[in-house]
Parts: sequence; C-alpha cells; structure tokens
Amino acid sequence: MLTVLHATERDAPKGRDRIDWKLITDLPIGSREEAIEKLNWYAMRWKIETFHKILKSGFRAEEVRLRTAERIVNLIAILCILSWRVFWMTMVNRSMPDASPEIALTSTELYLLDQLVPDRPGPVPPNSTLALYLTKLARLGGYLARAKDPPPGNLVMWRGLTRLPDIQLGFILGTQVVGN
Repeated sequence: MLTVLHATERDAPKGRDRIDWKLITDLPIGSREEAIEKLNWYAMRWKIETFHKILKSGFRAEEVRLRTAERIVNLIAILCILSWRVFWMTMVNRSMPDASPEIALTSTELYLLDQLVPDRPGPVPPNSTLALYLTKLARLGGYLARAKDPPPGNLVMWRGLTRLPDIQLGFILGTQVVGN
C-alpha cells in the first residue's frame, strides 16, 4: 500500500517560494504524528546528500584505487570523519554563529587563523565568535567574505580545512627548529 503525503510550509521566508512537498511512501502512516515523522526523515535526506557530496566531490572517495577491502574501509572511515567535520562546521556556523570558537578549533588553529587572516588591525577582541573564525577558515579556502555574501558553504570550508593542517604542521616544525 502506498501513502501520499502532501505538506506545505505555513510561512515562507521573504524572498523565496513556500516549500510544497508531495511524497509517496510505502511506510505505514496511521496518524498525523507518524506523517510528520516521515516528513522529518525526508528533510534529513538533504543533509545526507550534502554529506555524500563532500565525501565524493571534496575528498574524491570514488577515485581511490586501493586493492584490499580492509584498506578501503579504513580510508572511508577517516574520510567520513573529515566529511562530517566540514559539514558540521558549515552547519554550526549557520545555527550557532555566536558560540565560542573553541568548540570547533584548537588553540593553535585559532592562533594561526589570527595570524593568517587578520580581520582588522589591532588585537583580536576577547569575545571572538565561532562565525568570525569559521569565516577566516573559509577565507583560506577562497571565500571572499563580502558584506552581502551568504555564510560560507561546504566547498570553501573544505578548502580551508585542507590548507590549515599543512600550515599548522609548518608552524609546529618551525617552532621546533627555531626554538620559539
């Protein structure tokens, strides 16, 4: 048996059309609560698709030419963690921009971002936000951070995160050689 769910957004945000979904499912739906549950499941699909896009396009997981299942499983496990970090940083930047940057970045990463991507002359404000530092990270990945730009997306976050570990490694090695 198939069930058709039709859901329409009550109040569409200004500047875009209202969401109108027509979903067909073979899952049993006997109440309004069960219908809402299935709609929430479908809404999660876009997050899953975005995660897979980061995994496949950003980290190019499909281009890997490993020969044993064990190696492939190990690599995919690592790439899933990295893909999750990119996706999580992008989403947390949008949902909790005023949070402490320490929830996403180490003190060394924060220091390096301050050195590499100055936001304005002078000392860094003591109450810097997560959004400030994730924007700096995205700027390493090519994000322009103009006044009317939307928050950084997954691609520039991924690019910034691929550059930052190399910079951090150089910084650590440099301090060991120079001794500061």
